[in-house]
Amino acid sequence: MSWASTAVEHESAPRTEFFPEFRTAEAAESIGSNHWMKRTWAFASASVWNLWCLASLIVLLAIVTAIPLLQLTVLGYLLLVAGRLTRGMTIRQSVPGLGAAGQMGIVFGSLGLASLPIRLFVHWESVAAIIEPDSARASILWSVSIAFSIAATVYLWWAWARGGRVRHFLWPEPIRFLRESWRPSTWSDISDRLWRFLVSLKLPMLFWLGVRGAVGTLIWLFPAMVIMNVTREGAAAAAGLLGAIAFLALGYVMLTLPMLQAHFAAENQFRAMFHWRRVRQDLRYAPWSYAAAMLVALVLLPIPLYLLKIEATPQEIAWLPCLVFVAFMLPAHIATGLAMRRCRRLHAIADASADDAPIPGNFRRRWNAFSRFAVRFLVAPAIVIVYLVVLLASQYTSWDGVDTWIRQHALLVPVPFVGI
Repeated sequence: MSWASTAVEHESAPRTEFFPEFRTAEAAESIGSNHWMKRTWAFASASVWNLWCLASLIVLLAIVTAIPLLQLTVLGYLLLVAGRLTRGMTIRQSVPGLGAAGQMGIVFGSLGLASLPIRLFVHWESVAAIIEPDSARASILWSVSIAFSIAATVYLWWAWARGGRVRHFLWPEPIRFLRESWRPSTWSDISDRLWRFLVSLKLPMLFWLGVRGAVGTLIWLFPAMVIMNVTREGAAAAAGLLGAIAFLALGYVMLTLPMLQAHFAAENQFRAMFHWRRVRQDLRYAPWSYAAAMLVALVLLPIPLYLLKIEATPQEIAWLPCLVFVAFMLPAHIATGLAMRRCRRLHAIADASADDAPIPGNFRRRWNAFSRFAVRFLVAPAIVIVYLVVLLASQYTSWDGVDTWIRQHALLVPVPFVGI
């Protein structure tokens, strides 16, 4: 074959053989289809996992909220979320422990599923013992329940030793189990990982943040304490006048207190809880964001929860209403943090470009002035008035009575009244 004929064959050959980047339309469509399917699957799986982690986090926070004294840890967590958002972090970065909560949800879920057949065997054994005491069937069921308990324990520990992911619970890897289960290091590593996990939760830091946040908030809620004491003492004229003054003072405090909490958590200093002037200056730069956050944090999310405070909750199921409280108040603190983040960012931009910024037009200046005036003297006071009216009425509808003035789940621990 001559060089010329070889060259002609090369010219007539498809370009894809020599240049992989030149693909036929069918191949490109197939690759694009596979790529789209992979992206869709990755997005769907990530969404399911994130929802699972968020649900597990809310359940864990609700369980901790139902435990006296440890409730302050939940308050510290909510303040931490608002503080991180105020510092400029993303929502994902501002909600710590999502992945850890998902892992704990898998662990507790696996325990619950493994306990179902065990409880079923125990129930059958008790029924058989009642119908025919000392029967062989009851003894067999008791032995089966014990054997199943041992097998489930080994199965779960083996899944946790390999990482505790979903695939580890679905497939036990029997060959690896026979090869590694007899080694002490396989099981001793679980305690080390558990300790590292507990340290990563930073529970003492969250508790200390919650304690300082609660103390600072109660200092600002001193007018509410005055109202509570006046209401308990009686309806004298002087007491009524003092209560009215305290009511107005509480309304003025409520205009800024949710934002002060976010600022305190961002600075992580107790004196930051009293930086009233600085926070008010920040709020001037994004008045409508501030109004929206106040609407969410004081009206839309906290007010419906007062329906769960009408009757005392038994201690045995206290975590169930706490589940609703945490699910509502976590977005409320996120809204507060987002508003403070925007206010701070616009304030910083305005300060950085104060000398070089062009003079805004008449419309822009008038709109800014109108926004600040409307939010400061109309919108924000209206939101606070709605909240205070509901708070005033709740002392007659809630089980805790006048104590509702200082048991405000919008600002303190998100927990309903718990019966003793």
